[in-house]
Amino acid sequence: MDRRYGCLVAPCLLVAGCVTSSAPNPHAGTTPPGNPSGSSVERAGTQHYQFSHDVVANGSLPTKRVSPVYPVAERTTCPPSVDVLAQLIVDKAGHVGDVRVADEAQASEQRHHYIDAVRTAARQWQFPPLEIGHWVSDPGGMQHLDHETQPFSEIYVFHFQCHHGQPSTTVGNVPAA
Repeated sequence: MDRRYGCLVAPCLLVAGCVTSSAPNPHAGTTPPGNPSGSSVERAGTQHYQFSHDVVANGSLPTKRVSPVYPVAERTTCPPSVDVLAQLIVDKAGHVGDVRVADEAQASEQRHHYIDAVRTAARQWQFPPLEIGHWVSDPGGMQHLDHETQPFSEIYVFHFQCHHGQPSTTVGNVPAA
């Protein structure tokens, strides 16, 4: 491989793939306040795409985020904070095709209000397509990247809280934009 391209390969070796159901690391993926890209959370046991040294990958940070709306039905009671851990399944075009919440099947009616708010907002998020490039040589011996797009998933913690009748929503440790 040409030396000038070596710096592109190293930082792009792992991209989040499927996720298992272990407890989240609350400190993983945090970003400084004011960063509109948000932050994802990685659970222990997360599986990743495995790349060889001749592969370059980029993508997976949201380019458009929509904040969940605090459920109107819950504003009057101003309950304690609620976290919804949601896995966003992103297709090859960068659109969120599915939003999975592990405890949804056994969730109370009250919790479903929050899950529905997360699902409505997250389906509007957009990501750049995850591009995976493979170094290939053309018949003349010149190397270039041959790109393909792949689906991926990211997990976000959507946090709802209400203080003195004022609802707010954050994603990870970053205020939702």
